[in-house]
Amino acid sequence: MLADRHSLPLSIALHLVPGVLIVAVYLLITEPLVKSIGYPPFLGWAIAMLLALVPFELGLLLWLGRRRNGRFSLRGVVHYQDKPLPRGKLVALVIPLIVWFLVVSTALTPLDDFFYELLFRWVPFEGAGGGVTDVLAGYPKSVMVIALGACIPLTGLSFPIIEELYFRGFLMARLSRLGRWSPVVSTVLFSLYHLWSPWVFLSRLIFFFPGPWFVWQKKDLRVSIGMHAGTTFLLQTLGTIALLLNLMP
Repeated sequence: MLADRHSLPLSIALHLVPGVLIVAVYLLITEPLVKSIGYPPFLGWAIAMLLALVPFELGLLLWLGRRRNGRFSLRGVVHYQDKPLPRGKLVALVIPLIVWFLVVSTALTPLDDFFYELLFRWVPFEGAGGGVTDVLAGYPKSVMVIALGACIPLTGLSFPIIEELYFRGFLMARLSRLGRWSPVVSTVLFSLYHLWSPWVFLSRLIFFFPGPWFVWQKKDLRVSIGMHAGTTFLLQTLGTIALLLNLMP
């Protein structure tokens, strides 16, 4: 796995296995847990990611780093860090990408709803097909605030950073034989990895692709970290504040 290039079958497996683990942990452990204590499934997914995403993705990176460097280090494991952009250029690139992510993902919500109604109504997850507000509906305000607030440092910040280290810094860097197709394949496989929301596959390809593309073009992993973590952190923080101020419908 520390080779400069991965075979396509190996890369596909390394992209999809964490998604399978997250869904399995959710269905077997965290969905029954959050239901038993009266919390929404949104929190169950966050806990499932804590139990599956972190050990597999970050754990694998650290294990490989220890094998390569003799200590827990990401040097030589996570790429696109050797030629960092100047801070001003990085900020000037990340801010428009965050705006793109927010605007396009919102504009494509009807497309997500269409695919859910057409193909994925059979998905057994509670709250499937709905947004965060739909998933939280029917719960006391205090429960909703705790669920959203607890997820800010997790799904809002830490998990997106780990995903970018793993999917872009580790896996996409080892698709180099594909040339300019590597960010395309990376985005497709990353979208497939989200097995808990397959109806968002097509729109995720569209709103997420610029991040991997610019990482590949600029050779700076911080571009996709900034876009991904910046957007999720902003959405969850503002959503929690809106809920506290009674601004959410």
